[in-house]
Amino acid sequence: MTISLTQTNPTDWIHLEGMAFYGYHGVDPAEQQLGQRFIVDLAVAYDLRRAGETDDLQDTVSYAQLYRLTRDVVEGPSCQLLEAVAARIAAAVLDQTPVAAVRVRLRKPEVPIKGSILAAAAVEITRWRD
Repeated sequence: MTISLTQTNPTDWIHLEGMAFYGYHGVDPAEQQLGQRFIVDLAVAYDLRRAGETDDLQDTVSYAQLYRLTRDVVEGPSCQLLEAVAARIAAAVLDQTPVAAVRVRLRKPEVPIKGSILAAAAVEITRWRD
């Protein structure tokens, strides 16, 4: 069986890791008033063969654009749930870039859970282009 790799079935991923933003997301009213830091790891699936051959930015996805799309969501209107923020990031990336898929890992390092000792709460979602 031969598998044809196309733009709709890439095996290549671009990663932006550890992006830190300040946002106003959370169920607790204080989280939406005071805000807090959020950390985002983003990965997008895109066929990078042509970019590897041409060394031309036009043949890949701009890291700067991915960063700005992520920042605009995290620093934008507040959500109660991490799930909603991650879904908005994924939707923005799929809507505004040619990627085949997007994976978003969103962490809230300072989780306000009474009595908790944990490094972060996080969600990770993957969305594929229809």
